[in-house]
Amino acid sequence: MAAPHIIAGSIGSDGSDDPLLNGADPVEAARQHVVEAALAADEGGRVGLELEFHLVDLAQPDRRPRWTQVREMALATGPLPSGSLVTLEPGGQIELSTPPAPDVVGAVADLRADREVLRNQLAGWGFGAAPLGADLARPVERVNPGARYLAMEQHFEALGCAGSGRAMMSATAALQVNLDAGPATGWNDRLALIRTMVPVLVAISSTSPYLGGVTSGWHSMRQGTWHGIDHGRSDPVAAGEPTGAWADYALKAPVMLVRDGDDLRAVTSRVPFDAWLRAEAPFVRRPTLADLDYHLTTLFPPVRPRGYIEIRCLDALPDRWWPALATVTATLADDLVAADIAMDACAPVARSWETAARTGLEDPAIRRAASGCLDAAVQRCPDPLRSEVEEFAELISSGRTPSGEVRRRAETTGPLVALEEEAHA
Repeated sequence: MAAPHIIAGSIGSDGSDDPLLNGADPVEAARQHVVEAALAADEGGRVGLELEFHLVDLAQPDRRPRWTQVREMALATGPLPSGSLVTLEPGGQIELSTPPAPDVVGAVADLRADREVLRNQLAGWGFGAAPLGADLARPVERVNPGARYLAMEQHFEALGCAGSGRAMMSATAALQVNLDAGPATGWNDRLALIRTMVPVLVAISSTSPYLGGVTSGWHSMRQGTWHGIDHGRSDPVAAGEPTGAWADYALKAPVMLVRDGDDLRAVTSRVPFDAWLRAEAPFVRRPTLADLDYHLTTLFPPVRPRGYIEIRCLDALPDRWWPALATVTATLADDLVAADIAMDACAPVARSWETAARTGLEDPAIRRAASGCLDAAVQRCPDPLRSEVEEFAELISSGRTPSGEVRRRAETTGPLVALEEEAHA
């Protein structure tokens, strides 16, 4: 369920059987391909988790680790007890991605076990790992020299969103919850529910009131970076039949990168993928299925179909909070009673994700929706995780939030000390 990052390479085919090159209608062939790959019918219930961390050199916390250090530590990690993948992000963030577990209890246990091993190994090298939605203190800097990330930077710069693009890539971190698609007959309702929940999930998960040592005043500066890039790449997918809506979104989204053999070239103008299919793009060759599949990995809506369902709108959270947030998210999506309550609670704020990112639970309607969702999660979550969900619900009901707690610490001790403290935790 959790997949490693795509490594750029040659297309590996002469295109002789590629329907985009040989079909009568390449746009329709591409749309059908995206529709068929969007979701895979299953019995539902499995959960995979991905958690990103900002690496911190405990001897020099104000210095972002060098790429050679990051890579050496990742390579030395070795197999983890629960089988999580270890991958690296542009700013040197390190990510753990669990394999799918039968339920959220198993997924939380797997991530906890692998997180503890990673924590101990990093400590042996003098490093800590801070799971926060944004690097609170250090200047934004890409350290991963990969061609994909260089081309992404060039694309964002050409489209006028260089600052947000660089910050999103190199100074943010997420908790991602991956869920089975479930039976095909329920896809419409399931995706509608999860998309409706996004503003509440943004509001209750944020841990990014600072980024790079400054604050914009946003409740979630991580979400602010997504708001600042091309909306055709980061806005929610439209309502409607989910596989077709995803295909429409993908074909209208701008092409970011074009592969030329083993090289990646940034696209420096806004070219929708369907324009490339219609030979209306300034590229020397026609697109292939490999180009289309790669294009899908450059699209970042808050809920993304990948055969399963990726919920991408949660900030990374410290260990005292992320198990509860993962449990709340999976319970509201997978428990039928909780799902009905969540849909009713969240419907009035379904389009308020920007408000949730800017003001969080200070917005009365979002606060009411969050309260209803957390009450349902407390009642319906699995018993082994109930105490943590109850503690989190009490935090929110008291008028506090993770973002508010992080902000208070940053304002009291300074953003760098707050980052360092989370890396030590």
